[in-house]
Amino acid sequence: VRVSAKAVYSKYSIEPASPIDFGAMVKGTKNTQTVVLENKGMLSFKFCIHQAPKDAPALESKSSKQGESAPSATKRSMGRKSSALTQDHLNLGMFTVSPCSGSIAPWGQQKITVECLAGQEGTCEEHIYFDITSR
Repeated sequence: VRVSAKAVYSKYSIEPASPIDFGAMVKGTKNTQTVVLENKGMLSFKFCIHQAPKDAPALESKSSKQGESAPSATKRSMGRKSSALTQDHLNLGMFTVSPCSGSIAPWGQQKITVECLAGQEGTCEEHIYFDITSR
């Protein structure tokens, strides 16, 4: 009886790479950008998007190199420091990220929507990260 296996890591890419910049927006207007998370490996994987801890060092994405180990991506935002995870949306001040979790089959992709509702004056920066299983 022959038995064989191949050990691999999840391979993925995140486009566009960090940072995502909405630029200047008129107060009260809404703008949307899309991030594509692509599975470039042989195994399905799950992902979950989180707000980076406030005391974490700046995270740098290796997504442009089709990373195997960088679970991070950052985005710029203008708004409050509050965050809330409700159902499949992550609310970060004036930003809503959806979906913020899911599963991607081999060679599949997931489009992730980042929506900005410019509600308060000023400029802030928020950081989010992508947690990929088996990276």
